[in-house]
Amino acid sequence: MKKGFRFYIALWGAKVGTILLKILRRNATFFPGKFALKICPDFLGKIGKPKTIVAVTGTNGKTTVCNMTEDILRDNNYQFIDNKYGSNINAGVTTTLISGASITGKAKKDLAILEVDERSAPKIFPYLTPTYLVCTNLFRDSLMRNAHTEFISGLLTKYIPKETTLILNGDDLIASNIAPENKRIYFGIDKLETDGDKCENIARDITACPKCNTKLVYDYVRYNHIGKAHCPKCDFKSPDIDYLATSLDLENMKMSLKHDKTEEIYDLISDNIINIYNIVTVITILKILGLTCTQINESLKKQKIVDTRYSEEVVDGKKIITHLAKGMNPIACSRVFDYTRKYKGDKAVILILDDLHEAAKGLENTAWHYDTDYEFLNDDSIKQIIVAGVRYLDSLVRLEIAGIPKDKIVYERDELSAVDKLKLDGVETIFILHDLYSIELKDAIKHKVEIMIKSSAEKKEEEKGE
Repeated sequence: MKKGFRFYIALWGAKVGTILLKILRRNATFFPGKFALKICPDFLGKIGKPKTIVAVTGTNGKTTVCNMTEDILRDNNYQFIDNKYGSNINAGVTTTLISGASITGKAKKDLAILEVDERSAPKIFPYLTPTYLVCTNLFRDSLMRNAHTEFISGLLTKYIPKETTLILNGDDLIASNIAPENKRIYFGIDKLETDGDKCENIARDITACPKCNTKLVYDYVRYNHIGKAHCPKCDFKSPDIDYLATSLDLENMKMSLKHDKTEEIYDLISDNIINIYNIVTVITILKILGLTCTQINESLKKQKIVDTRYSEEVVDGKKIITHLAKGMNPIACSRVFDYTRKYKGDKAVILILDDLHEAAKGLENTAWHYDTDYEFLNDDSIKQIIVAGVRYLDSLVRLEIAGIPKDKIVYERDELSAVDKLKLDGVETIFILHDLYSIELKDAIKHKVEIMIKSSAEKKEEEKGE
């Protein structure tokens, strides 16, 4: 594609803008790309690109998958560009390519790892052809942004370039069927002891065969529409898996991964099924890029889930766990609720699930609460639930519909004041379940809980001394 005068004005202007923003200590991860696209609308198609591009999309997990992939590649001395600190829409991807290009617009590195928002497919893929496109999963998400899985899967199928090889979650009957004409590689997890023959969840985004509309038969269900299924009337079924995780040993934090006729042992850094899927996805990407089992494992040992997603700390014998739940995303919240109830021991739960980003724009839609499995919190091991925030009353109603006894629930508008009512006696773990836009608030709540635990421990020591 011929570059032309407008392209060079856009490129040089964006590069100068990047330097100025960095001098001013401002975010230079979105504006340069936005500027370039304003000056030259087809800039993304004209700028030079690395020989190998791995793009990662999907409803949940794409940020974690990209971060882990990048960290392991970096640990193995790979050179690449990425949008780790930028946005995953067209302007953010454009900014990343600008930063990785020379002043003539040629790519300086041979590899790119790019997180791509699934909704941005129409603005990115006509101009950028990934070598590999990873789809972690496709679930219902924010009704105001992503509508429904059929909309998103249709969007991806329409705009994914035919030359791109797909790396797909074979346990997801929606994600595994996007862009059916493209070459594809599947990853997945073999049947687990915890899988069942019935779905526990409220939401399941595919129940009928997309070919003949016959009700699907699930061989086993893991959660929502994740599992293995087939159509009793036609040839539609879950695909055969190329990279299959087997023998999950959560006690020793190991798993086997089968590919072709080989089986390799890998380390796990989390016992949460959503993070195990992320790890399997990352290993699949890295194996395809040519890394060995030894290289991956040596780097995996240095990895951990980032604190903004998950953290745990023991304070005077009590564990504090913070876990991102992503408000307005019913599947993400349900997975976290399920993990919370199954976590060993008695616990208290602090819920701050307001989507402050959407609230700030004056948007409000509480329907997602009713696709979320609040029923998972109706568990004998959960002794107290504190719910607070802008929409605390919406959460309260949903908790009551879930049958949770009202004497277990504390509800209050102010988040920090509500924490004052936390009961520490009789619980081993305090879960703080927070939103993507509530990181600072989560940290403040965690700090307050730490102080409460230390104060309680000191008081008990004083009482013993008396």
